[in-house]
Amino acid sequence: MTKWLSRAVPVRGSPGTGELVVNSTSWIDVAHDVSSGGGQLASLWTTSGDESGNHANVRAVFLINASVLIVTLPIVDDSLSYRGLETLFPSAVRMQRAAFDLTGIRSDAPDQRPWLRHAAWPAHWHPLKFPAMRSEIAAKSIDNYEFVRVEGDGVHEIPVGPVHAGIIEPGHFRFSIVGEKVLRLEERLGYVHKGIEHRFTELHLFEAHRLAARICGDSAVAFSWAYCQAAEGLTNVRVPQRGLYLRALALELERLQNHLGDLGALGNDAGFAFGLAQFSRIKEHLLRVINGALGQRYLFDWIVPGGTARDIDAASSNDLIAFAHEVASEVRHLRQIYEEHSGLRDRFSGAGRVEVQLASQLGLTGLAGRASGQSLDLRVDRPWPPYDQLAVTKCVRQEGDVAARVALRFDEVQETCVLIAKILRELPWGPVRVETPLPNVPGFAVGLIEGWRGPVLIALQNGGEGKISRCHAHDPSWHNWPVLEHAIIDNIVPDFPLINKSFNLAYSGHDL
Repeated sequence: MTKWLSRAVPVRGSPGTGELVVNSTSWIDVAHDVSSGGGQLASLWTTSGDESGNHANVRAVFLINASVLIVTLPIVDDSLSYRGLETLFPSAVRMQRAAFDLTGIRSDAPDQRPWLRHAAWPAHWHPLKFPAMRSEIAAKSIDNYEFVRVEGDGVHEIPVGPVHAGIIEPGHFRFSIVGEKVLRLEERLGYVHKGIEHRFTELHLFEAHRLAARICGDSAVAFSWAYCQAAEGLTNVRVPQRGLYLRALALELERLQNHLGDLGALGNDAGFAFGLAQFSRIKEHLLRVINGALGQRYLFDWIVPGGTARDIDAASSNDLIAFAHEVASEVRHLRQIYEEHSGLRDRFSGAGRVEVQLASQLGLTGLAGRASGQSLDLRVDRPWPPYDQLAVTKCVRQEGDVAARVALRFDEVQETCVLIAKILRELPWGPVRVETPLPNVPGFAVGLIEGWRGPVLIALQNGGEGKISRCHAHDPSWHNWPVLEHAIIDNIVPDFPLINKSFNLAYSGHDL
């Protein structure tokens, strides 16, 4: 892998990122070397040609130790296919299918079923293909999606969704079962595709951070920081230290909110309503403290190009430090209750297990990956400012079941409370934001942030004069949804809601 990294040209935005333009042979050679060396696929997408004469291309982003390598394969003739990466990185399958739906650039992978289209637009139309054309409304038709069938004596299918009996977003889950034992699960997502990547191209470079913050509501800080990191990279702007620390504060508060909510919901899914009540109470108290200290309960638009939208005063800082200590203490007590409760132990232990080897093979990442021995945490492994000064302690488990994913959340709550206090005690003096000039020429930059669910990526192509020619956003759920299909095998159907919640993957962040 070293030879490829040494040839890469530096890319602006996320530190330690380089780009390598390759031919079709090297495309596979690089991917093979990354896979053999234990690297990970972070994202894959395609871009069509444009009015400036730029060719279409396929881009793959690989995480290699402390480096990020973007591999770009130019496509001179977009009627030809490119070599798919699914045999080396299984999570590439759905990314390749989605890329074809959007741009018409096809891989040679065996699975060519549509992923995003759902008969919502004509099969010959691709919304991100240049020149852009408005699609005629697709004729109403039955969407005969070819699910993989499991046959045999006593095998039945249970279709669940896409509309659910709750407020969760739509997704179709097709179970093949014998009795209550699950033999296979196949997912179909993409029902909440919103055309976000196209919408980015209609916004100004320094306004689109607001859209980034709304890609996925529970990861608003992570996505907006990734976007701003890329946009600032295009202009070589240095965010003030105080602004960077306040961004980290917001990211850790977002992590804490989500972990508290998940711990309560997981208790409730296992029949322990007391857990939901207690964690809901703590989360609501946290949101009120955040609102008092930072001016809003959820931190949409807190991160802006050049820094943060607002500052924090000394009194509010002290309130947050005191409350972080209070949360840590209460959660330690609740953890003892969870671990001593025989009903929770029975439901959590062994359920939805993803062994370390399987997690590595399938590319399980983020929180769910760390519960299965995949230790990647960008805050530790390739820290960006100010995490390079915060000395985050990584939390990792090996068991890979629901119990491990619950335990990891408990571990990270404690570490996050420590980090919140540390950030506020060490908060530098000075401005929180600087003015950000427009880039002089078109360029490409990447933002990469460790959100609470895992790595969040923004790849931003500036078209000049504040225009965005392409913005690709990537949520770690792309990698983890396919692993959920394996985690449920040999478990019983009633355990699926619990196993699913222990992963807590995004629909909205996945179906852009």
